[in-house]
Amino acid sequence: MIIYLRLFKESLGFALNALRNNKLRTLLSLLGVTIGIFSIIAVLSAVDSLDRKFKNDIGSLDNSSIYLFKYSFAPTEVPDWKIEQFPTVNYEEYKYLKNQVSIIETACYQYFTGRENVKFEEKSMGSASVVPCTHEFIEIDKMDFTEGRFFTEQESNSGTNVVVIGAEVAETLFDGLSPIGKELRLYGQRFKVVGVLKKIGTRMVNFGANPDVSIYTNLNKVRSLYGDNSDKFMPVIIIKPKKGIDEAEIKGEITQKLRAFRGLKTGELNNFFLNFLKGATDMLDELIGEMNLIGWIIAGFSLLVGGFGIANIMFVSVKERTNLIGIQKSLGAKNKFILLQFLFEAVVLCVIGGLVGILLVWIISIILTNALEFDFVLSLSNIIFGTVLAGFIGLISGIIPAIAASKLDPVEAIRSGM
Repeated sequence: MIIYLRLFKESLGFALNALRNNKLRTLLSLLGVTIGIFSIIAVLSAVDSLDRKFKNDIGSLDNSSIYLFKYSFAPTEVPDWKIEQFPTVNYEEYKYLKNQVSIIETACYQYFTGRENVKFEEKSMGSASVVPCTHEFIEIDKMDFTEGRFFTEQESNSGTNVVVIGAEVAETLFDGLSPIGKELRLYGQRFKVVGVLKKIGTRMVNFGANPDVSIYTNLNKVRSLYGDNSDKFMPVIIIKPKKGIDEAEIKGEITQKLRAFRGLKTGELNNFFLNFLKGATDMLDELIGEMNLIGWIIAGFSLLVGGFGIANIMFVSVKERTNLIGIQKSLGAKNKFILLQFLFEAVVLCVIGGLVGILLVWIISIILTNALEFDFVLSLSNIIFGTVLAGFIGLISGIIPAIAASKLDPVEAIRSGM
């Protein structure tokens, strides 16, 4: 073990000596490895950061949620003109499915609608996203509160004038005051604030409006104001199935129950769509995988160039130290010792280049995190992976020069150096 430690120490000395004595040549050779490792780790870190951001953005939503309404999230063979003739889901269907479908854990009735002007005393906000929904919404889209709560089942059923507001709405309208118990004006009515959500910040992926600029209001109150057939709103039923139920079984039972409720005959086309949120998250996972693959292809060319550079510098190193190799072998050094000496040197040089690339990624990640509202993360696993990969490149690049050095004849080696 001691001899290998001494061998590593000597190899490290030779590598550092090469850096000192042939700075330009060595740096140019290491540049390919540095760029290659930088490219791969930068891509992996960027993709990991995007993946984390995506999952945080949709993390509050239950991944198994199903959006039931007249439109499809994904491309469909049903022509647009036909879809426009489909009826919208209604409150009675929501109550029926929630009570009659055994695989449903809970269901929420919601309106998709546009932005509204909301006021508190003299202050107003003209770009607030209004989310009329029933009380079950909080069971599907988990929310964190700085103050207050979500509206209750009793408040929901009775159509009480209550709202929950996002952080930016609270900042704009109340300017540091506690909004709880205060009344704001929306749809020409006064609504009492019962809850304020924690600030989320910018989202890259939104299923619906950003909660920071949203107002969650009692859907039954909105129904009492506008009725069930207003063009201002697009109804949707959000379903949370019980855990462990197969997707095909969920789709089959909900489809069967709703077709029966709507009186659709055998052979008639479904006039609704079940949109599984999991399908959207799977598409994001595929996108992340494709980005990783593209990054590897681009970085692979840099690593190939870097590997040739390291092989070149090792051949030069063997040439320059031919005399020394001959002396070592004449004093009893085995071929294995010479082989390992040059292999260690190649690995050390590559690891140095790789660490420089990782350091550049770390510096850039700090700059981007501070400059943008985006948490760019360089994980420990990527640091370890980059270092190991750099060492592997050194091993592959240095193997042929090391074998050539180990097979030198000692007499010829000494004579060629004289």
